[in-house]
Amino acid sequence: MNKMDCLLSFQSDISHQELPERFTFPFYYDPHPLCEIAASELQSYLLNQTDFRHNFGLDERKKGMVIGKMFGVLVVKSKAGELGYLAAFSGKLADQNHHKRFVPPVYDMLGENSYFNQKIVILNDLNHRIKVLEANPDFLEAKAALVKVKVMAEQAIDECKQAIKANKNARKKQRQQAQTTLSQVEFEQLKETLSKQSIKEQYFLKDLVKQHKGKISKAEVTLQQHQKVIDDLKQQRKQKSADLQQWLFEQYRFLNQSGEWKHLKQIFEEQPPAGAGECAAPKLLQYAFAHQLEPIAMAEFWWGASPKSAIRKHKQFYPACRGKCQPILRHMLKGIETDPNPMLQNTAEEKEIDILFEDESLLVIHKPYEMLSVPGKHVKDSVQTRLKKRYADATGPLVVHRLDMSTSGLMLVAKNKIVHQNLQRQFIKKQIQKRYVALLEGTVTEQEGTIDLPLRVDLDDRPRQLVCYEHGKSARTHWKVIDRMADRTLIHFFPVTGRTHQLRVHAAHHLGLNAPIVGDDLYGNKADRLHLHAEWIAFTHPITKAQVAFEWKAEFVPIR
Repeated sequence: MNKMDCLLSFQSDISHQELPERFTFPFYYDPHPLCEIAASELQSYLLNQTDFRHNFGLDERKKGMVIGKMFGVLVVKSKAGELGYLAAFSGKLADQNHHKRFVPPVYDMLGENSYFNQKIVILNDLNHRIKVLEANPDFLEAKAALVKVKVMAEQAIDECKQAIKANKNARKKQRQQAQTTLSQVEFEQLKETLSKQSIKEQYFLKDLVKQHKGKISKAEVTLQQHQKVIDDLKQQRKQKSADLQQWLFEQYRFLNQSGEWKHLKQIFEEQPPAGAGECAAPKLLQYAFAHQLEPIAMAEFWWGASPKSAIRKHKQFYPACRGKCQPILRHMLKGIETDPNPMLQNTAEEKEIDILFEDESLLVIHKPYEMLSVPGKHVKDSVQTRLKKRYADATGPLVVHRLDMSTSGLMLVAKNKIVHQNLQRQFIKKQIQKRYVALLEGTVTEQEGTIDLPLRVDLDDRPRQLVCYEHGKSARTHWKVIDRMADRTLIHFFPVTGRTHQLRVHAAHHLGLNAPIVGDDLYGNKADRLHLHAEWIAFTHPITKAQVAFEWKAEFVPIR
């Protein structure tokens, strides 16, 4: 493919725009103005194009499955020094890999008569054969017959055991009565007769069990004759599918500016995740390197209705996903200077922890925003490490509960293990009351309510959370509006559970309040800070048993 097929010229005047000093750090960024212009031009095309049909969920009149898409733009410079940009989409678009204006996939598995499609035909044939065999009347009859003989066996054996039990009780009663009415000789003769009856019943039960085992075994043999053919086909399907997947991993080969190629199995230390290499960012860089275009800046945005699980807002910019893209982009950006990784920076270096209350057993502290509660993978400075230095003689874990790094507010700290256990027990039993205050983007029209959206981690993009009714953990939040102002809502949150990012997701998700917290760089838009603050906490003092409460007002709450 000629590079002019996908290299797009800016339609807007960019003469006054300065180039960035470094390339975009793809996992946390503010889009460069050139990327914003490129994205705006691409969005204008998406809004008005007639080149393909895809239901993004933006027009209620369109029918069919709604599938929003992540799109990406990469500003590039040609060897002649001219600026332009490339565009890409993640996955497929309108069930196709190729569309004009967009760079091609890293590997086109959908190509006509491709090896992949040939193998898919074989797998589909196996699926069809398995489906036919599983619907075969003889197979279904054999399955039903096995169930029937098992049920009949269970009923017959149970009835026999109940009869034996009843006869045993009757013989016991008969012996008790005979002791007073029969002579010793007659009593011994009766006992021998009753004993023979008991032995006879046990032999009958044994024969009955053996008889039904035979019937079950015969039914199992009949079923197995059908099942073995199906199982053999399923094993073939499993092996062929695994072989195809491994082959596919080797076809996804990624280039960097040094001309070094690596396929997915070489890039990932473990099994590559499904869909790796199909995202917009690797497609953009692959095309640029293959056509000697210098990457300048990159950004990705969501186009379409919000999905059911992840939080994605129409036209909003998002970083590249870590699970699928981070190892690939690490290879592709080798030797290219990028903006610094903020996850490696200690944002709390100049911040201090305030102590509201202290006695011999515990502390109530105020954690500033952008400070870790406990040491992280890269940054070790945290509430935990600072307090360990300050209270070297304290026993136990100290920190009783955590706040997100970006959240400010009140935390409980125990000075010994017993107090720590007591406070944690209060948390588990939901005896500790907490109130958060947050400033939300947009206007929440209702006055109060409860959000019940189960959450789990996004395995492809940690630490983001997803709403998941199948595998998610229960997450409930009560809320109440405190004030409304221009395009903002001040709200109180009362979390019932304490899941990671619970309040942030419940605020931003379209099934929640659909109003992200101001400054939420994961689920909303970046600002000077995350406007979420744990302002009030109440609990039972583990030693004095007194009911105590503490409050620290948020700095961002507007004065009315």
